[in-house]
Amino acid sequence: MAVGKNKFPEINPIPGIKLGTASAEIKKDGGTDLLVVEMAEGSTCAGVFTQNAFCAAPVIVAKQNLPNQPRWLLVNSGNANAGTGHQGIQDAWETCGSLAVALNGIVDKVLPFSTGVIAEALPVEKIKKAIPLAVQNQADNNWDSAAKAIMTTDTFPKGSSRVIEIDGKNISISGISKGSGMIQPNMATMLAFIATDAKISTSLLQWFLDNLAEKTFNRITVDGDTSTNDACILMASGHSDANEITESCPGFDAFHAALEEVFQELAEAIIRDGEGATKLIRIVVEQARDTYEAVRVAKTVAHSPLVKTAFFASDPNWGRILAAVGRADIEDIKIEKIVIFLGDVCIVRNGSRAESYTEKAGQKVMEQEEITVTILLGRGQAKEEVLTCDFSYDYVRINAEYRT
Repeated sequence: MAVGKNKFPEINPIPGIKLGTASAEIKKDGGTDLLVVEMAEGSTCAGVFTQNAFCAAPVIVAKQNLPNQPRWLLVNSGNANAGTGHQGIQDAWETCGSLAVALNGIVDKVLPFSTGVIAEALPVEKIKKAIPLAVQNQADNNWDSAAKAIMTTDTFPKGSSRVIEIDGKNISISGISKGSGMIQPNMATMLAFIATDAKISTSLLQWFLDNLAEKTFNRITVDGDTSTNDACILMASGHSDANEITESCPGFDAFHAALEEVFQELAEAIIRDGEGATKLIRIVVEQARDTYEAVRVAKTVAHSPLVKTAFFASDPNWGRILAAVGRADIEDIKIEKIVIFLGDVCIVRNGSRAESYTEKAGQKVMEQEEITVTILLGRGQAKEEVLTCDFSYDYVRINAEYRT
């Protein structure tokens, strides 16, 4: 189940970036579960990773290798290689070594990523056996198969792409993401891989990634859980004929805007595919003192199981929203200044139900597939938006049956 029409878009190839997939038979359904990404010599690469203290073995290795001008990504789904201790780290290095051998490369330039069941040993031999086929299948137009290979409980592959023109030269941006549950990232998303053929320094590429991950992937939540394996990688091959993107170049703003659109589409697709989701909910907080306050209130509402189940039932039980705002631990909050809208229907004003509110009007909004909740705090000028979804019976079923 997913919200809206989610057809995989046409993805523009990125010169200098090749992707290959194979089945290592990790997933029980026998589908593709291994992805190899190769970056051309001279490419730059940036990354952000989970802040979960129990970060997975591949995260540890990827963070160690990121400063080494990486050339390859090795991604498996079906097994997280998390909670596996020192052996898990050894296993991650062994699979990276196998890819390096297959490509006559250097193991320190391979970044590993895993997603799937936690606390099970990585099937190293299966991955090593499938690597040559993934390498053999590499092409610059394999974004569709790559998006499918990294899926776990996802119901559809997620992708986004843009082409912009700067000084008469084209720059392409393409990316894929995966994620459906265990989504409340403290850096990025479950997994996302985004590439461009622009020429960009490593430091500026990292700035773009830090900035945009915070504004997009850090503004989504399905269930409030932060995964052990979250990672987002941004690659730049430098194969475009356009001049290098710098902070002072004429194309900086256009490139930044196009890149943000790709990030935003990939983040929103995750919420549309939230486990068991039937509704997409935008929590917009305005008139906050600062960004931190706005996000804190929005996420408190978005994380509330009572709010989320009310949305699933199409029940305009707006008192649950009011209660969530009240427990967001905002200093010196003035309840009488808060105004809350459900869609275009005002539900709260002056600390109680708005005089104009009717149950019929609230019910009409709650029956929509996409709903916006707007909360005006009356404290300042900051505004932020968090995307979430409802909690359905299927969310419980999917996670109860995850290992069976």
